[in-house]
Amino acid sequence: MLTHLAAALGVLGLLTVVPGPDMAVVTRRALVAGTGDALRTVGGIVTGLLLWGALSVAGLAAVLAASPTAYLVVKLLGAGYLVLLGAQALWQNRRDAAHPARADSGSAAAKNPWRTGLVSNALNPKIAVFYSGLLPTLAPPRLPAAWAMTLLVLLHATLTLTWLGGYALLLSRAGRALERPGVRRTLGRTTGVVLIGLGLVVAASAG
Repeated sequence: MLTHLAAALGVLGLLTVVPGPDMAVVTRRALVAGTGDALRTVGGIVTGLLLWGALSVAGLAAVLAASPTAYLVVKLLGAGYLVLLGAQALWQNRRDAAHPARADSGSAAAKNPWRTGLVSNALNPKIAVFYSGLLPTLAPPRLPAAWAMTLLVLLHATLTLTWLGGYALLLSRAGRALERPGVRRTLGRTTGVVLIGLGLVVAASAG
């Protein structure tokens, strides 16, 4: 059983640290509203993982993964959400450049960061495919299927919380550099473009 758990931990760890939409969303929140909002965004992302995990244990995620139409709809919604976040980041960045005194009071900072993370993750159908397709193959055989899946989902959520939470704190350590207007504008533009690019890639792969 320990061998299976170690192998599962390795696979989940690799999947967690690969940069993707979650990291881009956390970066944007850190730049726009600071470490507290970034950490709350991480909380929303982890909640989304737990939601997908609960659906997987209940068998509903497998239904979504097996339905091309449902998968396409969720995928396009997720792509649209990423593009929207990217466009908001670029707009906020442009407005802050024009009105530096209002850089910390933008609408993006006022939005619910937890909800941002939750929606971003909940609209990622790849999590459903991963939890219903790959995760069962990593489950320790000596445990009942439901308990094994629950354990792996909790492990994945813990790894994600640790990794993205640490990343958000790392950004805070670079706070002085990030507070420089030129650096902040550059990172804001980069994050916005990355989010829009990820959304377009997701939408293109839905074809």
